[in-house]
Amino acid sequence: MFMATLIAAETLRAGDVSVALDALRDACCAPGASTWLDEGVAADLVFSAEPEAGRAVLEGLLPGVDAIVQPATAREKRLLIADMDSTMITVECIDELADYAGIKAQVSAVTEAAMRGELDFAGALDARVALLAGLDEAVITRCLAERVRIMPGAKPLVQTMRARGATCVLVSGGFTRFAEPVAAEIGFHRAIANVLLVADGKLTGTVAKPIVDAGTKEATLAAETARLDLSHGETLAVGDGANDLPMIRAAGLGVAFRAKPIVAAAAGARVENADLTALLYAQGIARADWVGV
Repeated sequence: MFMATLIAAETLRAGDVSVALDALRDACCAPGASTWLDEGVAADLVFSAEPEAGRAVLEGLLPGVDAIVQPATAREKRLLIADMDSTMITVECIDELADYAGIKAQVSAVTEAAMRGELDFAGALDARVALLAGLDEAVITRCLAERVRIMPGAKPLVQTMRARGATCVLVSGGFTRFAEPVAAEIGFHRAIANVLLVADGKLTGTVAKPIVDAGTKEATLAAETARLDLSHGETLAVGDGANDLPMIRAAGLGVAFRAKPIVAAAAGARVENADLTALLYAQGIARADWVGV
């Protein structure tokens, strides 16, 4: 059996659910019952065949509605591995640091290309960080306070999963000076990220090696899965950029969140409209059971 969860950014109507059931029927997916997770917001549709066809017909079928298709068993996950920049927070920290140095356009163009998978991540990171050489260390604290904002839904997602016994790890290709306070505020168990090197109160233009990259994210997922003695199906990964693809592909439920096209095309699930609480609905957890709202 399979489950299609419909999540609306605004309103999900009974008629929308009927349209989705008809689409599943036309795609030979043999739909069964539908139930509300939260009436007017999220609904589950059970079906018994052709999950890829089901996903294909449901994604984009209803304006403003995301559809996540997965096996009906083991929906609730015991491990979350999450990206930070443009996933758990609304900005790319390195771009915002570059703004204080007056070179945001130059740096953000490289960031965008790297996230689209057009550049080697490690090389692109080294090149961008080099441009920040000489920037006052105090700018990091200022940037954190002035620019970094938590993505809507991040706190309920992590705090609810953690309250229900899941392990939550933030793994970022960004920097510990942002990732550690962000992880603490949201509720992650820990954060893994790159270390910006500083000398005499100034950024040196380098990061400590080895760089936290796509391989680190995938390896963290594998290591935590083994440490916690979990099955593949009990794991969840979410991100938006090309460096998130290996962990997204490796997770039981890999989610592209408002992601670059290369990531959205390869992920097992996409969230384009709703906020991060869509991942709670995908696990069958209704709003009444959320923590951190």
